[in-house]
Amino acid sequence: MYYFVSDIHLGAGNKEQAQRTEEAFCRWLDMASRDAKAIYLMGDIFDFWFEYRRVVPKGYVRVLARLSELTRKGIDVVFITGNHDMWCYDYFEKECGVKIFRKPQLVDIHSHDIHLAHGDNLNIKGKPMLRAMNAFFRSSIARFLFSWLVHPDLAMCFGRWWSGKSRKSHKGDDITPESLNFLIEYAKEYHSTHSSVATYIFGHMHYPYEYRDEQIEVLFMSDWSGDSATYCVIDESGKPQLKTFDIDETVS
Repeated sequence: MYYFVSDIHLGAGNKEQAQRTEEAFCRWLDMASRDAKAIYLMGDIFDFWFEYRRVVPKGYVRVLARLSELTRKGIDVVFITGNHDMWCYDYFEKECGVKIFRKPQLVDIHSHDIHLAHGDNLNIKGKPMLRAMNAFFRSSIARFLFSWLVHPDLAMCFGRWWSGKSRKSHKGDDITPESLNFLIEYAKEYHSTHSSVATYIFGHMHYPYEYRDEQIEVLFMSDWSGDSATYCVIDESGKPQLKTFDIDETVS
């Protein structure tokens, strides 16, 4: 079984909310580990992550331990970074055995080509300000300056404030299926030049949804801020399916 999940936003909210989310995600990882061949973490797993050369954010011990255990068991764990956790270097690879990718990935699952991406920086040609911000924050220059000019304690305070501000600014947005069109259009355009790729899986929008037509299928996963979360699986049939996970189930 292949598992896909996004937008956990570990560390978001107050202490109780952050603990609730981490405990739920640990349960999800335990569940997936029973039959997973690979687990794809598709961005915004952390609400904010900045990795210095010798310093990483405090916390997340239970999650990191489980990721290490999964890779030791031979389960592939792939992390495709999102806009909240793009500033990582090699910590996850060296310490946890997790493979890191910073761009959309094509994977072959049961002879089906699957396109995977967080979705935050795709099809934004008509948004010059967003394009400029994406280019700057993803640049090695920005990471270098931030790491040398900002003390780690200040960096985490700033990052959590910025991430919280970003979340709150979109909290009142009325997300509908039409809000997902920019990624559906991206998938259609990509398929026009890559006809073998018919399946696309995204996060980022925090809105679970399935779009299908005669040529492509596009699946969107939810965030983990509600009573349940939507993730994706692909079984031996090669058919992707959205599944629901109860956030508040009793922790074993």
